[in-house]
Amino acid sequence: MTMLERLRAGELVGTQRLDLSAGLAEFPPEIFGLADTLEVLNLSGNALSSLPADLHRLHRLRVLFCSDNRFTELPEALGRCERLEMVGFKANRIERVATASLPPALRWLILTDNRIETLPEALGQRPRLQKLMLAGNRLRALPASMAAGSGALELLRISANRFEALPDGLAQLPRLSWLAFAGNPFDETPEARTVQAQATAAIDWHRLALGPRLGEGASGVIHQADWQQPDGSLRPVAVKRFKGAVTSDGWPHSEMAACLGAGGHPNLIPVLGRIVGHPEGVEGLVLSLVDPAFTSLAGPPSLESCTRDVYPADARWSTGTALAMARGIASAVVQLHARGILHGDLYAHNILWNGQGDCLLGDFGAASFLPRDDEDRSQALQRIEVRAFGCLLEELLAHCDPTDATATDLAGMTRLKSRCLAAEPTDRPLFADIVRSLGA
Repeated sequence: MTMLERLRAGELVGTQRLDLSAGLAEFPPEIFGLADTLEVLNLSGNALSSLPADLHRLHRLRVLFCSDNRFTELPEALGRCERLEMVGFKANRIERVATASLPPALRWLILTDNRIETLPEALGQRPRLQKLMLAGNRLRALPASMAAGSGALELLRISANRFEALPDGLAQLPRLSWLAFAGNPFDETPEARTVQAQATAAIDWHRLALGPRLGEGASGVIHQADWQQPDGSLRPVAVKRFKGAVTSDGWPHSEMAACLGAGGHPNLIPVLGRIVGHPEGVEGLVLSLVDPAFTSLAGPPSLESCTRDVYPADARWSTGTALAMARGIASAVVQLHARGILHGDLYAHNILWNGQGDCLLGDFGAASFLPRDDEDRSQALQRIEVRAFGCLLEELLAHCDPTDATATDLAGMTRLKSRCLAAEPTDRPLFADIVRSLGA
């Protein structure tokens, strides 16, 4: 039986989460029979254009996904759901977002890849809002209310919109840590300059033989491959082929530009060249193949953690290992900022490590480009990323083995963490100071 058939047969009583993708054009009324237990409802990948006005009958509903449907407006029924805190309507046709559609407990809002031109002032009046994903719309401004009312906001994606300038007030938000704004008119010139400044090798697609898939993200697919050298020998590499569509972070071409502009560094994955000659015109990069001993330091945020990474229950390391990782990542970010690149997604789940303190920072999907002609604004944006590093330090310290702690190192990292997390952004150090504090 399909999930829809089981629902209609009454077999799902007591369910807390329901995933239903069955080409639905209408909301199945049988879902209301789960009202006493249902907390997570995923209706993505259907043909829905509306939700019932009495959706609030699902009185325990906390999470609602309706991505890849046919909505042209964010349903006002959402605003009457008292417990609803996570809303995802990615890749619809939404043009209108009304005040009435914003739940009072809203914490995480995903409206990526729609047709939105304006947002209501009420968005800045949702005090629990931590995560706001708006890439791939038609926005030219954010609600003025956000500058004063979004004190809890930690992650913001406004890439691939129509902003002529970075919205005022973002750099002053006390908790903002992860910001992506590439692919807007004001960011196009810095991005183009970054690409033009790089003399990256062109690698003929026909000299690459793809092997097993290593992974897939929002922006592209990574394969192991053999690269044929001029002497006929084969060099093992990794190949990332980019998708053309906008992602939750922005345009793939912005990610490619950041990768090309990052330069060589011991804590970055080396870019060997840019693919040319693909028969379908697909863009891509050839990267050094990472030793399989390197694995992700943590998993991405969960529905519960929202903006914070999820670590294995047994994650433990020495203070010395934590210090080594902090030094390596801070050193890599110093170089990125010096080259005019804001990583935008400085998270443990984007860090590979080998269990001994050696680490690599990856995933430039949320990278943006710092203004070269405005040092004050550039430093203000860098201090947003400093808070992200403070969050990383906090997590590294939380998993340090207390029986293997060097008191001096532990105290120094703890003080640095507090400085990086300062509520007043101007009180945070820049990364050059961070590197000095870590003794790198």
